[in-house]
Parts: sequence; structure tokens; C-alpha cells
Amino acid sequence: MSTSTPENDGSQDTDQGDPSNVTDDQWRERLTPQEYHVLREGGTEPAFTGEYTDNKAAGTYSCRACGAQLFTSDTKFDSQCGWPSFYEPLAKDSVIYIEDTSLGRTRTEVRCAACDGHLGHVFEGEGYGTPTDQRYCINSISVNFA
Repeated sequence: MSTSTPENDGSQDTDQGDPSNVTDDQWRERLTPQEYHVLREGGTEPAFTGEYTDNKAAGTYSCRACGAQLFTSDTKFDSQCGWPSFYEPLAKDSVIYIEDTSLGRTRTEVRCAACDGHLGHVFEGEGYGTPTDQRYCINSISVNFA
């Protein structure tokens, strides 16, 4: 079930222009409290609770905050980790990477390149049989699916 509203319908943000210029107060108005916590504060939804964890339909996953296209179902795989997993983004420049040491170990955070929304983390070398040997572990609440 999507939490999009008419103000946040999953399409690219057009009335504000560049989504990176949206203020914190505007994000709070556009996003639900749960969406805001994950996308703007770097939170994580509980494992196995997201609406897209087991989604197998063909389509595209876009940033729930700004509508930028991020991943396709062609690169989604079942990692049994509790969150949607992809082995690569739709385009190399659609996401940005940030070193995250918040849990006392180094991880790589994945953010939307268009609006800087937190999506999840990417992990390498876990032995999944994917072409990139990467697992983009993405919060369902950070994306919309069409």
C-alpha cells in the first residue's frame, strides 16, 4: 500500500524546481512521519514489513520524496534480508554513496542523487549470484513502484 498523497504522488517535483532546494519544513508537509524519518533522518523501517519486500511485478522504483527513477524490477532479487534488494541502480548517477560509521563499523549509505533522501545501504562480497556481487538493501518506504 502506497502512502502517496496528491502532494506526494511519486512524480518528479515540478512546482519547487530542484528537489534539493526543498526546505525541511516542506519535506515534513509532503511526507508522512514514517517517510520523513527514513528519507530525511536516515531511519530504517523494520525488516520484513515493507510493501515491496516480496514484490515480483515488473516496473520501476522511484524515490518517494522526489520521484526520481532509481531501480528496476530487472535488477531486484530475493536476498531474504527483509528489505527489497537490487544488484545495481537504474543509472550510475541516480544514487550517491556516503560512508556510514553509525553502527561502529563502516557501511555505505545509498541516497537519492536528486533530493538526498536516504534509501538504504549497499553491501558487497556477500556471495549472492548477481552480476555485480552487490546488494542494494533499500527501504520500501523510500520508494514508490509503478
